[in-house]
Amino acid sequence: MKRLLAFFLAYSVPLGAQDAAPRNETILADELRADLFFLASDEMQGRLTETPENAIASAFIRSRFERLGLVPMGPEGSFYQPFRLLEAKLQNPLENGIELLRDAGPTMRAQLGDSFFPLRFSASGSVEAEVVFAGYGIRAPKLSYNDYGDDSVRGKIVLVLDHEPGERDPDSIFNGVVTSEYSRNLRKALYAQNAGAAGILFVSDVHNHPGESNFSSLAARTWPDTPRRVPRYTLALWAERVHIPAMQISLAFANAIVSTTGRTLDELARESEVEGGVEPIPVPSHLLRVTASVERHVSDTRNVLAAIEGSDPALKDEWVIVCAHFDHEGADGNRVFNGADDDGSGTVALLEITEAYALAARAGERARRSVLFAAWNSEERGLLGAWAYAENPAVPLAQTAAVLNMDMIGRNEEVRVGGGRRFRGLELQTAESNANALNIMGYTYSADLRIALEEANRGYELELEMDYDNNLSNLLRRSDQWPFLQMGVPSLFFHTGLHPDYHTEFDVPERIEYDKLERIARLVHQMSWNVANSSTRPSFDRLKDAAAVQ
Repeated sequence: MKRLLAFFLAYSVPLGAQDAAPRNETILADELRADLFFLASDEMQGRLTETPENAIASAFIRSRFERLGLVPMGPEGSFYQPFRLLEAKLQNPLENGIELLRDAGPTMRAQLGDSFFPLRFSASGSVEAEVVFAGYGIRAPKLSYNDYGDDSVRGKIVLVLDHEPGERDPDSIFNGVVTSEYSRNLRKALYAQNAGAAGILFVSDVHNHPGESNFSSLAARTWPDTPRRVPRYTLALWAERVHIPAMQISLAFANAIVSTTGRTLDELARESEVEGGVEPIPVPSHLLRVTASVERHVSDTRNVLAAIEGSDPALKDEWVIVCAHFDHEGADGNRVFNGADDDGSGTVALLEITEAYALAARAGERARRSVLFAAWNSEERGLLGAWAYAENPAVPLAQTAAVLNMDMIGRNEEVRVGGGRRFRGLELQTAESNANALNIMGYTYSADLRIALEEANRGYELELEMDYDNNLSNLLRRSDQWPFLQMGVPSLFFHTGLHPDYHTEFDVPERIEYDKLERIARLVHQMSWNVANSSTRPSFDRLKDAAAVQ
């Protein structure tokens, strides 16, 4: 309590005119509007990753950073931070197969698309080995949870469940009802690989999702006959870490595999809901021969990074990151997904905040800590730009005091009847009821950062709604602060909420609330300035939940 009080006092800077962040008043609705009408215009064609318009958007941001005299933070003096995306294709469908070799009875061959399919991050290769059931296939040392036991899966093919234990339990150690990073199948493949497994099979956690799903439909969506308008990517550096075959299998085929254990898959799955994880269960009298043939195509894309160096010799090597993503969903013929709110609003706010810092620096006013301005790419493809940065940061994460992420800050939250899965977990509400509201996420990860936000808001009097850190909507993990929370960095997500135009062609600049956008941009600027000038750094209060830190 004494430390928290001391931190509060350190941040208690009254926001009178003389105490406001310098040049805060230069953040103007008219300038936000002008930039957004360019960035979210039809001519920008929705800024989809790996399109000319996406490259134009990054060049536009880069030119603004350079004109303002910021320090480039990419490699070799560039404003661009390159990273690689991976798109997978079935190299030869006939070369993908699973055979169940039984001591008694004929070989059972699984049918591609009906009983199995390779996952998109799978390595190519063939392995023949015994099978071990390993629960959810999670290894989480900080949570004292391990489904791999000692050395019992070495050289084996592991069969694991999708998702995570207690997925509907608000008190689950795995981020409550928010889908945790531990449940990501690619991470589970790495957990298995690190435990010595020769291959991994995934099956639906049937006890939480009962009934045979349409497996053929799932396979067709994963490997469509005709190319998708929007390709599915992962980070190349993630997939390149996977060296074992990884397959999704049907419930029927999984039950055939585990039949010699004397238990059904449903029974094994229910037994996996156990504190601390399961002891791996050998499947007797069976061998599996698994062959995956997946072709990996790698392409290059980029974030845009710039900085203003801090003024304090003792603190300038610490950093505050202010960020937003500039990509969106592209266009489908005459339908343009303009992405004015998502996330044109955050991007233009980032540009205005950057300009305020640059104008202050020209007048000799710099924050004590350094400030990094980051425009992420490929957020819509799975937060890939922010993840790429978190994996290969321009400044050490251990020296990053806070991340302030803006995504969809230009409208009012509105949830109507029949909104569909996009609005799962959200209560019905009108736009009018949220006219002054701003959703904040990440608040449970740092009490210090929450106090800093509430103090900065004294000058703006926005209604700070803090409801979604443990919510079925998964909003907490649906924007670019998520990778930093997983790395143990205090981070906040500023978000005015979903609305019926979200991810539709009606998310256009004409529908943005520019006066509200101005106030939010000014709030983020003020808060970033306060954090960058405080004598103390915000704490990170949930290190055990930082799943990417093993």
